[in-house]
Amino acid sequence: MRMLELFDGAVHRFSGQLDELESAIGMYVLGRHVGWKVLYLVHTKKTVAKYEAILGIKVREAFDEAGPESNRSLAFLAAQAFSNFWKVVSGAQKLDIAREQRRTLK
Repeated sequence: MRMLELFDGAVHRFSGQLDELESAIGMYVLGRHVGWKVLYLVHTKKTVAKYEAILGIKVREAFDEAGPESNRSLAFLAAQAFSNFWKVVSGAQKLDIAREQRRTLK
């Protein structure tokens, strides 16, 4: 499906706060560049699920694990030190960077 068709469908189906729709679309645009792992590192699982529902996608199917810009994400780089990605996402293993830096691209 083409990206604009995906967005148009999401807009037509959506009912709720516009900032959530806007954020879901923004997540999709960035996901193409950074991959689904970065999305899970900067958003909670609940937020990713909410945006997936708005867009009618699953990020793990829509995007590669890592994108061409993944290595610019401080959270992605820090998570590389751990063998279990999902433990990092769940908080069972802590990243060695400040919480606000998780959302930083360098």
